[in-house]
This record gives sequence, C-alpha cells and structure tokens, in this order.
Amino acid sequence: MRRTASMLFSGHAGAGRRGIPQALADVLVCPLSKKPLRYCEASGSLVSDAVGVSFPIEDGIPCLVPKDGMLLEDNSEKSEQEPSPAI
Repeated sequence: MRRTASMLFSGHAGAGRRGIPQALADVLVCPLSKKPLRYCEASGSLVSDAVGVSFPIEDGIPCLVPKDGMLLEDNSEKSEQEPSPAI
C-alpha cells in the first residue's frame, strides 16, 4: 500500500470534494505515464509526479481524463503548489 493512499480514504473534504475508497486508491495510476498517483491535500487532487500533472477529484470521483489534468507550475514543489490550468 502506498502511504499517501490512506489519506484519500480519510475523506479530507473541501468545497464539494470527498476522499475515495482505499481499494480504488490502490489501483489508480496516471493515464499518461501509467505511474502511481499521490494525493495532494492542498488542492484535493491526485498528482502524477512523473509528468507534473494534477487531476481533480469531483464529488469523490477522480477525473483522470487527460484534458481534465492541470499542469503543475514548479516541479520541485509539486506537493504544495496549486495546479495551473493546462494550455
């Protein structure tokens, strides 16, 4: 089990966002790189460190369609940055 996956299940909610079930968190991967995703508490999204993209979680549902992803501005501080819209 990835250590960040447990944070998804705990339901850190904000503005209409809810956590996702642990079983789902264990199998989710980035649709672009196929690498594991991690949960970012600051943005309430799933982040792919491999490609620097943040995917939103809307009403407890991860939106993993590549066009929904947002590029992260600074790769060195991905975990604490808010995502910026993809161009």
